[in-house]
Amino acid sequence: MSVWIAEEELKRPSDQFWPKPLRKAHHVLWRTPVKSFFSLQIFLYSLARHAFQRTIPDLICSGPRCFALIPAMWNPTSFHIRHLKHLFSVLALFALIGSFSLIRGGIFVEDQSTFNPMERYGILWSCLLYIMQMTIFIPIPFMILNFLGVVLLNVFMPRPKLQRSPLLGPFLCFRVVTRGLYPNLVRENVRHNLQVCESVGLHNFIFEVVTDSPIQLHQTRRSREVVVPANYRTRSGALFKARALQYALEPEVDILSSGDYIVHLDEETLLTEESVIGIINFAGAGEYSFGQGVIKYGKGKIVNWITTLADSVRVGIDYGCIRFSLGVLHKPVFSWKGSFIVADAEAEKNITFDHGPEASIAEDCFFACVAFSKGYNFGFVEGEMLESSTFTLFDFIQQRKRWMHGIFLTAASKKIPLRYKTGPVLMSFAGMTMPANVLMLPVNMVWPMPSNPALNIAYCFLLGTFVYLFILGTLQTFCYRKYGLIKCLGLVLATVLCGLVACVLENISSVLVFWTPRVSSTGFYVVKKDSQTRDIKIV
Repeated sequence: MSVWIAEEELKRPSDQFWPKPLRKAHHVLWRTPVKSFFSLQIFLYSLARHAFQRTIPDLICSGPRCFALIPAMWNPTSFHIRHLKHLFSVLALFALIGSFSLIRGGIFVEDQSTFNPMERYGILWSCLLYIMQMTIFIPIPFMILNFLGVVLLNVFMPRPKLQRSPLLGPFLCFRVVTRGLYPNLVRENVRHNLQVCESVGLHNFIFEVVTDSPIQLHQTRRSREVVVPANYRTRSGALFKARALQYALEPEVDILSSGDYIVHLDEETLLTEESVIGIINFAGAGEYSFGQGVIKYGKGKIVNWITTLADSVRVGIDYGCIRFSLGVLHKPVFSWKGSFIVADAEAEKNITFDHGPEASIAEDCFFACVAFSKGYNFGFVEGEMLESSTFTLFDFIQQRKRWMHGIFLTAASKKIPLRYKTGPVLMSFAGMTMPANVLMLPVNMVWPMPSNPALNIAYCFLLGTFVYLFILGTLQTFCYRKYGLIKCLGLVLATVLCGLVACVLENISSVLVFWTPRVSSTGFYVVKKDSQTRDIKIV
């Protein structure tokens, strides 16, 4: 009799066991931990059986020769390997959280230096210190979604397979919006992406480049250039990218009909066969109005290793918060990115990008919140796309500065009810109080406060999960089969150091946005995207 139970024989938990928002998705959540457990059980059983039958006798008879038999102990399938990797990944996450707990001296260690801060520091200064400590709880909801995403969902996803013929799916419009500053880059990427689509067998599609300045794109039945007139104005006065996106939706410009899908890409976005397959499956199913997948950085030519490794956390967040929010909750709780967006054309026309200047800095965030408020459902798209990180640290700061300012404008907007913008509100408060979190360490060294178990738990959970997302993003981007185990370990260590650099840079962005009123973010900063071009412009 086998020592493990067949997975299909397990009974699913009752619907009443799950919180109401998760009842429809519980069949997804419970499978991954169980599969990982059974994969480990199969491995241990096979290891033990082989040890008793062959390895132990050979060890007695031939000594070191037995080590040559280790690869033959287990003949795993890709299914078991993926779930074992996920199990070890989760164990690494808990190990990181536990390590930070030990560094802080233990979570439940009784503080021997108890005192009354009010008597030692005064009421005003004590209240300020308590407020600084409480800011650590603001990003906890965001980290909880990341934690659930990387624990309950397997981050080592298999290559997606076509679930339907690419000849029979909906019409796809791959839409690229550009200022026209990098025409060579856009033309080269469109050419590459066309080849990827054709290699998958996709026929019912078009690439549409919406630009403020002509880029001389070679126009065929598969590619189209749309130039936004200089005198074009939207009804609400949308600006920058939102203005161009809205122009593409105007009746006299739009060529899409009901049932078609739009795939939004950035100038530097490169498709992969996996992402095209995921898009075909997502659009063909027609179950969700909007979707998004994973974007990886560091593929191809790497201009700046510091910013590339710092962006590893964005990859980790895609596998954590984005995947859990869109794939399980089907809601953009903490918004989404502005690229690799798959949208039902009719739904996008109903929402529009014409929401005024306040929605023009982070148009993707504002659009997601409006769609959320109107009851549209969201899903997760399989596959991955490739992009480049910023080329300079200055660009990194300006990019984060624009994101923080745009998310803050979304959170402060009266056009969106509070319940649909809770994520951006928390993100804005987290960005606003980011410098206070960093200052906690030196401040506590000068003005120590009594130990608080809840604060220690929050701190260890937050820091451990945050570091894990950096490491996960790096390991997902740089495959050890290509770079080798030693180099990957070196990249992981370098990622932790680059994470510290990213923390400093994002704090600078926070100060510029929230604590320096005279330095306002009224423009739309366009980062350098072509390594052959030297100009950087603020529009």
